[in-house]
Amino acid sequence: MKVWLDGQLVDKADATLSVFDHGTLYGDGVFEGIRVYGGKIFQCQAHVDRLFASASKIRLAIPYTKEQIVSAMEQTLAANGVTDGCYIRLVVTRGSGTLGLSPNRCPRGSVFVIADQIELYPREMYEHGMPVIIAKTRRTSATMLDPSVKSLNYLNNIMAKIEAIDAGVGEAIMLNERGEVSEATGDNIFIVKDGTVLTPPVSAGILQGVTRRVVMELCAANGIPCREQAMTTDDLHAADECFLTGTAAEVIPVTKIDNRPIAAGTVGPISRHLIAAFHAFIRQ
Repeated sequence: MKVWLDGQLVDKADATLSVFDHGTLYGDGVFEGIRVYGGKIFQCQAHVDRLFASASKIRLAIPYTKEQIVSAMEQTLAANGVTDGCYIRLVVTRGSGTLGLSPNRCPRGSVFVIADQIELYPREMYEHGMPVIIAKTRRTSATMLDPSVKSLNYLNNIMAKIEAIDAGVGEAIMLNERGEVSEATGDNIFIVKDGTVLTPPVSAGILQGVTRRVVMELCAANGIPCREQAMTTDDLHAADECFLTGTAAEVIPVTKIDNRPIAAGTVGPISRHLIAAFHAFIRQ
């Protein structure tokens, strides 16, 4: 496997960062996860724009232009002979500095691109649905860290993921400091109630997912009512259907929360329709 690292394609074993890199020392950096379908980088511009927006918000200068970043991803795909279904991890760190917190001690950021396969959940869950739990770990407050920043510091999400692993399920739904539904550890959440698709608003402390936006657009294109709405755990349990969206997860139905079935405990018709619509969309 070849990895693009600061302007060069290197072997996986040689793709290393300094132990003084602030991404390693402090989780100081940003990233994007991006899919490739039919040889094309899915929603490429949206992902690159979000990467640069995240970097700007933490005052991290990316040492390449957007066009150079796209070229780096294309070079990585070509070097690894990848044409379909793979996952790109695009990462920008603050770069090598000192043991102090000050980002001013890091003269130049570091960028790397990985292109590999990923499978978050067993395939049968996409057909029959996935059980999840509601995590005790609360989502980091938007007053502490802007949730639109897709940073390298995922410890908050990891702690909730550990709860899911301990419970023997695939995912955990996180609540914000007000007890409202926010998002899963790596995905956005949707429910269906009385024929309307609902998803938490940005004010709930969510990352504005690229796949989330695509699904909302697919709802509009297919005549399915869809809106953002604050929701509680009671709304989850009372839902007719539920599903998660994310770059790696794509669209996956949820049929049980905290060991309680959602409605009949089967994948609902609107979820199935949107899953099919999503797969049709990515093959265009």
